Amino acid sequence: MIKTVDEVIEEFRLKGTSVADWARKNNVNVALVYQVLKGKQIPVRGESHKIAVLLGLKNGSINSQ
Repeated sequence: MIKTVDEVIEEFRLKGTSVADWARKNNVNVALVYQVLKGKQIPVRGESHKIAVLLGLKNGSINSQ
């Protein structure tokens, strides 16, 4: 099931974790996570795509390189 941005933010709140902590644990750029959550970066490919998939904002697969 695809989540909304509000649902993702609520999950962070309920788990007591920050976006920055989540980003570091998932080895992604903190600023880019915030951009994806704010809709300033469209997650079509690359790291923004990876972030959106990991957050559950979109369906897709992540290619390991």
